[in-house]
This record gives sequence, C-alpha cells and structure tokens, in this order.
Amino acid sequence: MKAPGWIITIAISILMAAVLELNKNTLFGWLLLVIALAGMAVISRKYMGTWSRWKKALSIAAYMAVCVGIVFITWPPVKRVPAADTANPPRTEVYSTAYGDVRGVVLGSGVELFAGIPYAAPPVDELRWKKPQDPEPWENVLECDTFAPMSMQVQNLPIYNSLAQIVGYHDYRISLNDNYREANSEDSLYLNIWKPAGRVEKAPVAVYIHGGSLQTGQPWYQDYSGEGYARDGVICVNMGYRLGVFGFLATEEMMEEEGTAGNFGLLDQIKALEWVRQNIANFGGDPDTITLIGESAGAVCVDALCVSPLASGLFRRAILESSTISSTEPPHSYRLFDEALSSGEDLMERYNCATLEELRKIPAQTLVGEQETQHHVTIDGYVLPDTPYALRKQGVHNEEAVIHGYNAEESGPFILFSHANLSNYEEKVRRWAGEYADDILALYDPSTDEEADRYWAKIYGAIFFNYSHYCLNRLEQENGVPSWEYLFTKDNGRLGSWHSGEMVYTFGVIPADSKLYTEKDRKLSEMMHGYLVNFVKNGDPNGGALSGFDQSPDSSKVMEFGVITGMIEEPDLALYEVLDRMYGW
Repeated sequence: MKAPGWIITIAISILMAAVLELNKNTLFGWLLLVIALAGMAVISRKYMGTWSRWKKALSIAAYMAVCVGIVFITWPPVKRVPAADTANPPRTEVYSTAYGDVRGVVLGSGVELFAGIPYAAPPVDELRWKKPQDPEPWENVLECDTFAPMSMQVQNLPIYNSLAQIVGYHDYRISLNDNYREANSEDSLYLNIWKPAGRVEKAPVAVYIHGGSLQTGQPWYQDYSGEGYARDGVICVNMGYRLGVFGFLATEEMMEEEGTAGNFGLLDQIKALEWVRQNIANFGGDPDTITLIGESAGAVCVDALCVSPLASGLFRRAILESSTISSTEPPHSYRLFDEALSSGEDLMERYNCATLEELRKIPAQTLVGEQETQHHVTIDGYVLPDTPYALRKQGVHNEEAVIHGYNAEESGPFILFSHANLSNYEEKVRRWAGEYADDILALYDPSTDEEADRYWAKIYGAIFFNYSHYCLNRLEQENGVPSWEYLFTKDNGRLGSWHSGEMVYTFGVIPADSKLYTEKDRKLSEMMHGYLVNFVKNGDPNGGALSGFDQSPDSSKVMEFGVITGMIEEPDLALYEVLDRMYGW
C-alpha cells in the first residue's frame, strides 16, 4: 500500500483510538485496534502490491468496518463509581447506624468517606410513587466503598460527556481507570458521608442537595465533593433522590393513596434529613447543627424545604447557590397543583394507562424520557401548603439564617445556542417581558451585536436566577432572618462565573494539579469556603481572619467574590425594579 493508503489507514486508526478513549470503551478495544492495524500491515506487505486500486480501497473500507465493530464489541460496561481513586484504599473503623453497621474508606487527604448508605427502601415496583419507606436492616458490615447508582435519568453517550468536558469545562483527563458507564437505577436512595478522620464529637453537619433541573445529576461529582468540608472539621452529607417522572409526577390516584403527589423527590430529601438527624451522632456529628446546602435545582429544593412543615426542625441554616423559588412567580422548577395533575393525566393517556398499577408495570427505561414533562416542585398542599413566596409572607420559615447568591454569567450554558444580536435582540426581550419590554429596552439599548448579546445574557440571567435572590433577601429581612447575599464574578480557565462555576470554590476542592486555576483562584476559594464553613459552624460567615461580609437590610448591596472581594452596590437594581412591577411584587 502506497503512502496515500497508509495516511488514510493511520487517520482511521487515530480517529478510532480517540473514539475508544472518549467513549470510555474497555482496554480490550485498544488491544483489538492494535491487532487490526498489525493485520493491515501484514496484508499490505504480502498482497497489496499486486492488487488493483479498487481492491485496495475495499481493504481500507473493510479496515474501517472492523474498527467500528471493535467500538461496539468493547462497549463500556455499567459500573458503580469507586469512592476512592486508588485500588484497595485503607478502611475506616466500623460505625453503627439504626439499620446496621458500615465501614468506609480513607481518602488520600485522610478524610473518611462512607459511600452508598441506604437511607430508604428502593422505590421500585409497588413503592414507585409512594412516600419513601425505611430501609431493610442488614446483618453483616456494609462496605461503603462505591457510590450507589445515580437516580434514573436520561444518560448521554460517554463520548458526549467527554466532549462536554473538553469544550465546556476544558479539563478532560485521559485515564485508565474510567472505562465504564456510571450506573443508573430507580434504586438510588442512598447517601454519602465525608467526615474528619478518626473519632470526632459534635461536629457541625452540612447536607448538600445536588442540582440538575430535577432531571439529572448525581451525588459524587468532584466539584461538590464533601472532602473540603471534612478537612475543615465539618461532616458533609449528600444523597440521591428521585428525579423527573419518578420524583415529580402527580395524579389524583396518588393523592388517594398517599395524601400527596408531585413531590416524591422532596420527600426523599426529607427522609434523608431524618436519617441524618437519627444517625449522624454515631459518626461524630451534631444533629442540632445541620446546614442545608443546594445549588441550582438543589437550591430550589432547599428553598422549598425552608418553608415545608415536614422539614421543620430537621436543619437550622441554609445556603442557596444560583436559584430560589421565593419570587412571586418562580421562572422555573415550579408549578401549581392543577398544572401538575393536568400534566400527569396527559402522561397517563400517552401510555394508555388507566391506573397507577398499570403505570408501575411500565419499565423505568421507557418512562425515563418523560423527565422533560415532570421536573417541577409542586404546590401539593402537603409538602408545600402554599407557594414559598406566600408562606414567607406569612412568616413561615424553617431556617434561622441564610447565605445565598448568584453568578455574574448564570445564563452562559442556557443561551449557548441562542445568542442575541441587533436583529433579534428586541424580539427576545419582548417575548419575555411583554408590556414591560420598553422599560427594559430603555435600560439596555445596544448599539452593536456584541452589546446586544451581552445585554441579553444579563437580562436572561436576571429573570431566571438573579432576581429570585433579590426577592429572597427581602423576604428574609421582613421575617428577621439574618441573610447574607453574594455575587460571584471570578473568571478562570474552566467555567468562570457561568452557572455552577462557583461550586468548586465554595466546596474548597479546586484540584491541586489543575492548571485552569491560578493562585488567585485558590486564595479566593479559601476565602469563600472559609465564609461558608464559619456559617455552618456558627451561623455567621464572619469570624477568625474573615470579615466584611455584611447583610444588606434594604437589599441594595451584595458581597462580590471576584478579582476584588468586598461589598458592592447590587448591579441590576434598576432591572429588578422593572421585574417587581412585572411580577406584581
């Protein structure tokens, strides 16, 4: 085979090698690829010199077909994610829970991690769309060295996730230890505990609820690992909870069976908090000093639990990052009960089901595609007697203090494929603002395409994320709840100040070997994480070497975390005043 043929063959080999890596295929695939390439070399040396051009082209096509076959033959298996990134990590002592004994692993930092502790019975078969039940007790020591499956959700191909890491996060790493697909199951009601090494007593506790639009997400992602909190003397817990159709579907029959519908995901979180209250002292935690933390849809859940009578007494403080539903009309992740029931009826009709018994027989993999239609906190009259706004106006709140805030570029990932320019900017604003569009256009009147895109990003971020924090801060002030609000603005080589970009800072887990963050980022992370640790421990972010994080009684100021850190004027007050009129505040 002449040079052009070999160039094509080598190009195919490189492409297939990239696919094998990005798609997390098994290592056996690499071996088969090498064998296939070696076979091609042998065939070329022995036979291709006498072959016609079309036979050579056919051989290259056959080689490509073999390579594609290798991809499918060595498809990555489903596997639970290990708790530690080393083989055979040291084990912890045995700890007791109300349901049985557990043993975790010791991470390289000395932090102890207990992964995959059941806090409720698997919500499958007849328990699908029922309140979470107690887990079955176990006799032998439960080895908590792998994370439980993520809650049922639509999963992308591994290659898609890898490309997202490259294009979106810029932190893809080649590894020999991740050649698998992460497990996904209805059986996902498990929690994870990170604790300081050894025996501790009365340690404050942080319980984190992950985001993901109430459709996706998992409790082991590195950006919100509890390791940073545990290093600073805080026990950190997170959990899986039912998502999408499995967590937020509502029907009349559910109401008859359970007295509630549309909030089974929230009931899971409450069940996890009850487990923590009951068992965390055995791990050295203080059940009377629990702070609830959430980001994005997780913050939506935290806000709901802050006003739910079922969560009263289960935690003391709250931290909400990049979302709340305390505005008069929350822009996402929320619906009234009639809307939920109507959507549930439509779903039953789509699957030709007259009863819940029939719907429960439909495989989870068939129903999981309904996550887009069923991912809203529901005003069900049970978990939530009324809207969070109305309840807070009545003086209802479970938290005694709160930290909350948003990022400068929250809209980044949500308008990635719908940028504005001078030709479509006004149309976008009018579509969202209706009769108040003229007021907003007067505030943000672009003269270039770049300005139009920047202004639209600001308006979109304010409507969907930032404004609700302005509302929450005012409601907390009305109720006499200490409230500290922040604005995260720091750019970096990864997500910057896009939605979720602050988490790796607040959790104090910027990877030591990451080149995407500078020393300034690490110092800012130390400060932000320090404020939150102070808050978890004492109910006030200020303390020790940290000060200057003030409350704003009139909601006109926020704490900026960026290149410069300090209290600043709320940058979007004029826009918020328009939104107040628009939503009837």
